[in-house]
Amino acid sequence: DGEQSLQASLSVKEKLQIALCLEKAGVDIIEVGFPISSPGDFKSVQTISQKIKNSKICSLARCIEKDIDTAAEAMSVCNSFRIHIFLATSTLHIESKLRKNFNEIIEMAIFSVKRALRYTDDIEFSCEDASRTTMDNLCRIVEKLIYCGVKTINIPDTVGYTVPNELSGVIKNLFERVPNIHKSIISVHCHNDLGMAVGNSISAIQAGARQIEGTINGIGERAGNTALEEVIMAIKVREDILGVSTNINHKEIYQTSQIISRICNIPVPSNKAIVGSNAFSHSSGIHQDGVLKNRENYEIMDPNSIGLKKVKLNLTSRSGRAAVKYYMNYMGYKDSDYNIDELYFNFLKLADKKGQVFDYDLEALAFMNKKHDESEYFSLQFFSVQSISNNLSTASVKLLCGKKTYTESSTTSNGPVEAIYQALNKITQFPIVLQTFQLIAKGKGKDALGEVKILVEYKKRQFHGLGLAANIIESAAQAMINVLNNIWQAKQVNKKLKNLKK
Repeated sequence: DGEQSLQASLSVKEKLQIALCLEKAGVDIIEVGFPISSPGDFKSVQTISQKIKNSKICSLARCIEKDIDTAAEAMSVCNSFRIHIFLATSTLHIESKLRKNFNEIIEMAIFSVKRALRYTDDIEFSCEDASRTTMDNLCRIVEKLIYCGVKTINIPDTVGYTVPNELSGVIKNLFERVPNIHKSIISVHCHNDLGMAVGNSISAIQAGARQIEGTINGIGERAGNTALEEVIMAIKVREDILGVSTNINHKEIYQTSQIISRICNIPVPSNKAIVGSNAFSHSSGIHQDGVLKNRENYEIMDPNSIGLKKVKLNLTSRSGRAAVKYYMNYMGYKDSDYNIDELYFNFLKLADKKGQVFDYDLEALAFMNKKHDESEYFSLQFFSVQSISNNLSTASVKLLCGKKTYTESSTTSNGPVEAIYQALNKITQFPIVLQTFQLIAKGKGKDALGEVKILVEYKKRQFHGLGLAANIIESAAQAMINVLNNIWQAKQVNKKLKNLKK
């Protein structure tokens, strides 16, 4: 399901990498593909079936003999596997899409299940569009499928139409009206068209469902699928009322999310629950103070529980003295080393101008009496780039360093931005390592600006850089100049503090 949302199909290697991440995270069942759909998908299912040992492999099939046979063939390399068969059961789908009656649907379903049982006793059946299927018809087909040997009955909210009390009502009805329901696991598969996929899944658990289908980061066609990481952490945090647990390795959640985001080229929204960059960050001064006193004041889960190493307190004009003192203490400074009132006053002025302030900015404000409108030490006077596709790129730069100007050039096979960065590094000689490079279009069409954000590491410390220009190369160069000035500023603070100690 997750791949249906992508603009381009994933390679066998990429799908295998995702499957290995899910296995490491402790996912019980991995639906690895739809083998009949293409030779490439067949190969992916076959390859993953050979490599995955701790999670059960599952493949999708329509109620068509060739689909089922192909699914079984693709997974035949592993000892135990599941075949997941699906067929629409709602009146709307049956009449307008399949052009059949409900008796014919039951016959197709039973025939397909019996064929799949030739290959494995682990059959899952999905009643597509179950949430819009009449209760009488749904109970009728579920009873017959369980009698035939289906071990998992899946109730999909295929179009994301249901609200939580409706879906829980469907599950409760199945348990009340289907006499052999105890012989099967009830599963739900929710879509997020109304933003209720996770809520529906949780309500289904409360009604008796014991399998939740979904995707990491909630990716999927249209508005996506149930975000598994949200369901997993809801079960962990609210075990007191849900009364169930999972075998998930929770500390793999964040890393798995990041890997899948990168492979699928779908960024995780900053406000995304559990795995978004803001999920454990705090900007409000009141919240920052509360978190510093006791994290449980504003955090219902420990970020370490999902494999996230640290919490981020954003330094903005909304931050209070508590956050400023926290960062100063984190950098090793005592309260007696600086004047908090003066520092906070200057911090607010800088935050209003700059938007976000970093730890090295605080150092400069505290110990260098730096004004926010002072000229920077490094200034790019001129740059020239020559680049040929699939060939070498050469950059020349003229850099003002204080009152002296230096000119340097560099040639590389890694593109014009790298050439400029190497030329600048030849002049400054700062041992920096580029960690992230992000390009964002600001505006549309020919008037759009390119915003470049970079993060570098210098002597085990992180420095941020930002550049904005119509020319992307210029924007990238400005971002690096921004970083170099921040590093130079930190170096001056360090020199001054050493002299004071002497």
